[in-house]
Amino acid sequence: MSTTRSAPRKSARAAAVPEPEPQRLTGRLKVILAVLLVAQFMLAVDFSILNVALPAIGDGLGFSLSDLQWIATAFALSAAGFTLFFGRIGDLVGRKKIFLGGLAVLGLSSLTGGLATTPAILIAARVAQGLATAAVTPAGLSLLTTAFPEGPLRQKALGLNGALMSAGFTTGAILGGILTDLLSWRWSFFINVPVAIAVLLIAPAVIKESRPERRPRLDLPGALSVTVGLLGIVYGLTQAGEHGFGHPTALGSLLVGAALLVAFWFIEGKVAEPLVPLRILKRPAVAWGNVLGLLAFVTETSLVYLLTLYMQESLGFSPLTAGISFGVLGLGTVVGGMLASRVIIRTSTLTALVAGGLIQAAFTGIMLLIGPDTASMWLLLPATFFGGIGNMLVIVGFMVTATSGLPDAEQGLATGLATMSQQIGITMGTPVMSAVVTAATAGAVTAGAILHGVTTAIAVNAALVLVGVLIAAVFLRNREQAAHS
Repeated sequence: MSTTRSAPRKSARAAAVPEPEPQRLTGRLKVILAVLLVAQFMLAVDFSILNVALPAIGDGLGFSLSDLQWIATAFALSAAGFTLFFGRIGDLVGRKKIFLGGLAVLGLSSLTGGLATTPAILIAARVAQGLATAAVTPAGLSLLTTAFPEGPLRQKALGLNGALMSAGFTTGAILGGILTDLLSWRWSFFINVPVAIAVLLIAPAVIKESRPERRPRLDLPGALSVTVGLLGIVYGLTQAGEHGFGHPTALGSLLVGAALLVAFWFIEGKVAEPLVPLRILKRPAVAWGNVLGLLAFVTETSLVYLLTLYMQESLGFSPLTAGISFGVLGLGTVVGGMLASRVIIRTSTLTALVAGGLIQAAFTGIMLLIGPDTASMWLLLPATFFGGIGNMLVIVGFMVTATSGLPDAEQGLATGLATMSQQIGITMGTPVMSAVVTAATAGAVTAGAILHGVTTAIAVNAALVLVGVLIAAVFLRNREQAAHS
């Protein structure tokens, strides 16, 4: 009698055990990872590839000196402002569709930019590139987090993704200099076209569609308020970097953007199906994780700007030489990305965040010793390498923190928030540090004044990294303890 009763119970227990998730990368997962990483790397390159080429573009198309900034600003505004909106659209129509559609737009807009004959056509192409980035980046990250189960495999995938995203930013500076010097600035656009075509040919066959089981409604008031609010903040920061925070346009844009983001918070608390449910924003891992991500991208990308200014204006390096110097930083970020998942698996995410931040802050602080001669490069190069490792530990830790513990139905939102933090960080870092340099130099343009302005901004940069360490240690400690209890 007991035997006949035990068999059904055993069978029920066996049926209740979920199918084990793969613990190793299968052939299909490797192809998926490669496709998504190539796309994300290409998007990261686009953030910086034109920086070195701006003077050549101005000469070639007749941009005025004051209008050159719009080549970067047009891209940054659309990329940062529409990320959260497109993250939700991906939940509605399918992340794979948004990913592929965005890549197609990126390829076409890159071709258009490379063939541009007037400033207006090129700016329109940059806006389209930014919108494509706002669509592809969160969709690609959502496809990655839903394709890889939470745990070591996802941490490894996020580590590689973070490494290539950060390396792509520095690679863009190098690649832009090489292409502009050897070929033409137009190849900074054309290079995207074959990569986009290759991904579009392979991705449909290997990537599965990903969307929530129930299609949510689009929260139009929330989408409008957060999108226009972010546009105001990003535009205000770019104007502050050029004219200072007291400039009426900068101050007005920042105030309007902030007011709309406050309105967004109240809207989300009242609508039936909010774009960003407040319960998710109130999760410490999501809220503080995204703050850490924003600080990580603000500090590292703005450091690239500061060191470019130092090498070209104080040391007299050419744009190509300065760009190539960032290869050391790129190598450090790749090493950090490969180490990050191992650190998280063997210790904890909090350890990666705190240790990475301390490493980044220490080696950023060492850069305060740079001087007016090229001998400082012996200090600068190893400092950027190890600082890049520390920064990448923080970035991967932020990605894991901000996307863990959430169901697949909320991954689009979580990755949209993470991508928004990343892109706003990339966008706002340079204008914020530019404003610091402008204030410290008091309008002087001598090599000595610029060196003083750069070191002042480096000190602010290191302080922001330490703020991130403090946030992680204080606000994420209880979460880490709960996860291991």
